[in-house]
Amino acid sequence: MAHPIHRVLSFDIVGAYTLRVRFEDETEQVIDFRPILAGEMYGPLLDLSLFEQVAIDPEIHTLVWPNGADFDPAALHDWPNRIDALKEMSGRWAGLAA
Repeated sequence: MAHPIHRVLSFDIVGAYTLRVRFEDETEQVIDFRPILAGEMYGPLLDLSLFEQVAIDPEIHTLVWPNGADFDPAALHDWPNRIDALKEMSGRWAGLAA
């Protein structure tokens, strides 16, 4: 079964920890990242000044941050279907950081 490969084309910061992300298939998601900002990789993004340094990686076409955090563009594209699993994982990430 083939899975579509998605690319982030652009984004806007629309609120604290919230981005509007546009994809190559002309869809977009408004994503509040707060529920999953935990652990060694994503926890530092709770610093709003770091979070707002988000950029698009020109090679892999996804969101990236200066600390190395990034997301699979397919996860961003399908965020509503993936948020519950990501929240569950973030709870484990938080436990590992403790």
